Amino acid sequence: MDYTGNILAGMIGQWELLVILVIALLIFGKRLPDIARSVGKSLSSFKKGLKDVEDDIDSDVPDSDKKKFENKQKDPE
Repeated sequence: MDYTGNILAGMIGQWELLVILVIALLIFGKRLPDIARSVGKSLSSFKKGLKDVEDDIDSDVPDSDKKKFENKQKDPE
């Protein structure tokens, strides 16, 4: 089995996660939904900015260079 994709699986158990959530609820209380909404907006804004940068890079690279790079990835000798 390959667990490299889920690093936290072996580090945080169910009880530890429950304790963390209870502490977060006690500390933040009524503000928790607002904080979660703010984090969600920030994450979506970050992803949009990252996509814009990738699109800018893709538009600046000539098609001939893209094909060379794709060929090197297919045939890595």
